Amino acid sequence: MKFLAPFAMLTLCGMMAAPVMADEDAPGLTGCAAKKQGIMNQIEQAKTRGNADQQAGLETALREVTEHCTDAGLKKERENKVLEAKHEVKERQADLDKAMKKGDPEKINKRKDKLAESRKELQEALDALDENDK
Repeated sequence: MKFLAPFAMLTLCGMMAAPVMADEDAPGLTGCAAKKQGIMNQIEQAKTRGNADQQAGLETALREVTEHCTDAGLKKERENKVLEAKHEVKERQADLDKAMKKGDPEKINKRKDKLAESRKELQEALDALDENDK
């Protein structure tokens, strides 16, 4: 069981990083094709470095993407991230409003920082959604 936790994390990291790498290496690809290409690129890098554990995890991730990835599913995931980010921004704004009513400058600054971070995450989610709609 202890082997599975790092293996699962490696697979998850590979799947999360794949779209980022795919954008760099294959600008014409989008959706699942870009995700697959990114994982294949990472597999080649792992082979080059002789990292068999990483390679095995990435090959598992590639099989999962090949079997389960759909462009519609990816779009839905991105839409859900946007909704979650919007909800987070609303919560952070409410927290800031409360802090402003209380007048505690330290809490106000902390809440402003968290709100700014949430807005940045929302913008990133919107950009990811827009990027794949093109």
